[in-house]
Amino acid sequence: MDRSADPHHPAPTATRRALLLTSAAALGATTMPSRLFAEASAPRGVLARSSQGMVTSPHELASEAGREVLRAGGNAIEAAIAINATLCVTYPHFCGLGGDAFMIVSDRKGATLTLSGIGQAAAKLPDDGRPIPLRGSGSAITAAAAVDTWEQAFAFSQRAWGGRQSWKGLFQRAIAYASDGFPLTPSQRFWANFRAKEIGNWPDVVRVFTAEGRVPDVGETFRQPDLARTFTTLAENGGRDFYEGELAHRIARGLQQAGSPLTADDLARCRARNESALRVPYRGGELISLRPPTQGLTTLEIMGVLDRFDVASLREGSADYYHLLVEAVKLAFIDRNRFIADPDFFDVPVETLLSASHFDALARSIDPRRAAPWPHVFKTGDTVFIGAADRDGNCVSLLQTVYFDWGSGVVAGDTGILWHNRGAAFSVDAGSINVLRPGKRPFHTLNPGMYLKNGRPHLLYGTQGADGQPQTLSAVLTRLIDYRMDPLTALARPRFLLGKTFSDSRDSLKLELDAGQAVFDELRARGHEISPIPAQSPLAGHPGAIRIDDDGGFVGAHDPRSDGLALGL
Repeated sequence: MDRSADPHHPAPTATRRALLLTSAAALGATTMPSRLFAEASAPRGVLARSSQGMVTSPHELASEAGREVLRAGGNAIEAAIAINATLCVTYPHFCGLGGDAFMIVSDRKGATLTLSGIGQAAAKLPDDGRPIPLRGSGSAITAAAAVDTWEQAFAFSQRAWGGRQSWKGLFQRAIAYASDGFPLTPSQRFWANFRAKEIGNWPDVVRVFTAEGRVPDVGETFRQPDLARTFTTLAENGGRDFYEGELAHRIARGLQQAGSPLTADDLARCRARNESALRVPYRGGELISLRPPTQGLTTLEIMGVLDRFDVASLREGSADYYHLLVEAVKLAFIDRNRFIADPDFFDVPVETLLSASHFDALARSIDPRRAAPWPHVFKTGDTVFIGAADRDGNCVSLLQTVYFDWGSGVVAGDTGILWHNRGAAFSVDAGSINVLRPGKRPFHTLNPGMYLKNGRPHLLYGTQGADGQPQTLSAVLTRLIDYRMDPLTALARPRFLLGKTFSDSRDSLKLELDAGQAVFDELRARGHEISPIPAQSPLAGHPGAIRIDDDGGFVGAHDPRSDGLALGL
C-alpha cells in the first residue's frame, strides 16, 4: 500500500520551486535584516510509509523508476540502479555516467558489502607543473567508475539475492526521459543560473544543457538525444562496454578531442572496489561507511566524538547543540586533511583515527563555551543520494556524483556524457598526501551510510554537499538517533555549513535563518564567525533517509530543499 501522500505534509513542488528560485539572490549575503528571521518559510515535504519497500532520491521521476522496479518484484540493488540511471538524465547538473559512485549494500541480517567506485588518474598526465584547473579538460583527468559500480552490484544481486530483473530493463525509464524529454527541475535551472557567468566558457554545457544559450524554464521539456543513444548502447551491450567496447572508444575519442589525457586504456583499467566497511559504535548501534580515499572515516570520527556526549540532554536546535556539532566537525576535518588519501599511495591510520582512545581525546579537547579557530580549506562539490529497501529487507545506500555542479563542463564527444572534474581534488604540491600521480585515486567527499540496530539495518542515509556531507550527516543522524525524529522532521530542521561557499569566500559558520536570532547571537558570543543563509537553502545539502523499524515497516523522506521524494510500495 502506498501511503506516501500525507495530508499533514502537502505536496512540496510549489514550495521547493519558490525556495530554490528565490534563494539565489540571498546566497551571497553576509548579513541579513533581523526581520528575515521571522519570515523564514516553514518547510514542506512528504513522509512516506510502507510495509512492502521504499525508495528515495532527489527527483520524483527517479524515485518513481525505483518504485516501479520494486513493484515488478525487483530487489533494492536493481531499484537503486534504475533510480541512478534516471537521475543521470533528470539531474544532470549533479550526477551522470561520467562520474563516480559508492554503495553500501546489506541484507536484512546485516551482512554488508561496500563498493567504492572511484576512477583513477590517467596513466599519462601533463607534466607542466601548472595547478589543476577546476573546470575544463584539464580537470577531466580521472576515469569514471559509476557504471562499473552498477554492474558489479547487479551481478551481486543476481548471485546473492536471486535478482530477476534484466539489466536492459533497468534503463528503460532513463532512455525514455532522455529521448522524449522531462520537465526541467527548479534545481537544474537554479544551478544553471547560478553559473550564468561561467557557462559561456563551457561550450559543451551550452550545446547540451541550454536552448541555444538560453537556460530552459522550470517545467519546460528537456531532451538529451545523444545520452539516450548512449544509454541504449549500455542497456544492450552491458556495463563494460563503457570501458572496453565501442562506446569506450567513442568516449575516449571525445575526451581527447576536448584535451583530456584520458585514453581507452585508462577506461579499461577502471574498476570499482569491493572493500570491507568501516564501523563505529553509536548509541548502542553501529554506523557503517566506506574506506579512504572517501571521507566516510570523517563522518564516523565526528559521530564517535559525539557519542562521548549526552547529546539528547541538549535542547535540539539550541546554541549548545550547534556548537557541539561544529566543534566535533572541526576536529575530524583536521584529521581528514592530514590523513585521508588513496591507501595505495599513503598509509592511512584508519584504526588509530577510529579508536576509542582517539575519540576520548578529541572529546576532551572541546571547549563547551568557546569556538576553536577555523582556517582550513573548504572543498566544494555536488552529489545525489539514493536509498532503496525491498520487501525482503535488503537495502542500498548509494551516492553518485560529477563532483562540482556541471562537473568539468566537458561532454565526451557525441555521447551526451558530462565528465566529472574529480581530478581537481588532486594537488600538484609534491608534499601533499593527495598529490597527483598516474593511476592514483583522488580524495572523495562522498560517503553514504547505514546504521545497524541489533545487527540489522535501521537507517539508510546520505547527502549531497562535498565538505558539507559529514556536517549535514552529523545533524541528520543526531536528530534521527538521539532525538528520535521521523526522517522528514530530521531532514527539514535548520542546518549549518562550516567553511567557504560558492558565494561567500570566508571560512565562516553558515547557518540557516530559521535557527533563530537567539541562536545566532549566542554562537557569536562563543566566538563563531557566523553568516546567515536562507532558510531551506540549497547550500545546506539534499540528504535523504529511510528508517527500517523493528516490525519491518519503512518510513522515509527526501530533503524538502530538493526536488526529491521518498515513495513506498
